[in-house]
Amino acid sequence: MPTTICRWGILGAADIAHKNWQAIRLAENCTLSAVASRDVDKCRRFIDECQSHVPFQRPPRVHASYEELLADDAIDAVYIPLPTAVRKEWLIRAAEAGKHVLSEKPVGATADDVRAILDACRKNRVQFMDGVMFMHSRRLERMREILDDGQSVGRVQRIVSHFTFGAPEAFFESDIRMNSRLEPLGCLGDLGWYNLRFTLWAMNEALPSGVCGRMLGERGRSDSPAPVPIDFSAEMFFPGGASASCYCSFITQMQQWAVVGGVNGYLHVRDFVLPHYGSELSFEVSNPVFNIAGCDFNMEEHTRRVAVREYSNAAAEAQETKMFRTFAELALSGRPDPRWGEMSLKTQLVLDACLRSARDGGRTVEVEPVGNA
Repeated sequence: MPTTICRWGILGAADIAHKNWQAIRLAENCTLSAVASRDVDKCRRFIDECQSHVPFQRPPRVHASYEELLADDAIDAVYIPLPTAVRKEWLIRAAEAGKHVLSEKPVGATADDVRAILDACRKNRVQFMDGVMFMHSRRLERMREILDDGQSVGRVQRIVSHFTFGAPEAFFESDIRMNSRLEPLGCLGDLGWYNLRFTLWAMNEALPSGVCGRMLGERGRSDSPAPVPIDFSAEMFFPGGASASCYCSFITQMQQWAVVGGVNGYLHVRDFVLPHYGSELSFEVSNPVFNIAGCDFNMEEHTRRVAVREYSNAAAEAQETKMFRTFAELALSGRPDPRWGEMSLKTQLVLDACLRSARDGGRTVEVEPVGNA
């Protein structure tokens, strides 16, 4: 057992915070000390709901403002699931208060936002990480071994990913993701962030040289100043000839699959973002053979299933718990790892280029260089 515990605070009571409450509870080097909301009654309801399902021995304190929580000396790190449009301000203020910061995604509205956030974290020597949970799964480690063995897939040539969910009409009328004042990036920020992160991960974090984006659909709530993307596709082109495509949508029914194709075979994962419920995470590796023998034309599948023992969620070894455990280890070490922030910035740079291309009729545009990350 660790001798030091990372004491967490949560800014806001967003739906995703329920899941991460449990992840903090299950990580042995973490505890949740406080939750802040501008609506004290909502904050108390959030704590009561979560405490009744996954209780801490000592219930988290209620803070009536974000400022009050950031001034709390009994908090080491903050998880910030606030809307994208206000996230930059509070991530920077948290860093300036000396708090380590775990941010929901997208991290900012633009890459300049992310640069400002990372600069504040660097100046104040605090850890930064975004909330992409699949980055912490043992399955991803196993997939990397397969991609790097030089034989199973070989040189990567093509990556394709889909992440979508078919939202009900009520979502389009009332959800904050349909208000450009709060969530200006729509499905591209909410879902496409995962597509882009997976693509960059598969390419060993190399940036594409160019991208083209397609705005397939836009919509906004009645109070939204502008429509936001609700159906989006993009193509990415990498030095050396590899390419990738991604599709994200609030319209198409649930899909969350990815394929990495190479010169020798391909890797297919059916649930790359939110693992299907169970105690095992898997993917497939295929090396098809087209066999011609006289008049027999045989397409042979040659697929093998690769699995790791890992619970999909709500467990000590689930990916969200590992995210908080890993973050806490870095925060408690006093040696922040800048790689996590660099990955966030690269993801945002590609996202920005995709949106810039889509707003300009889908022409291919260059990805802005990382610069001083």
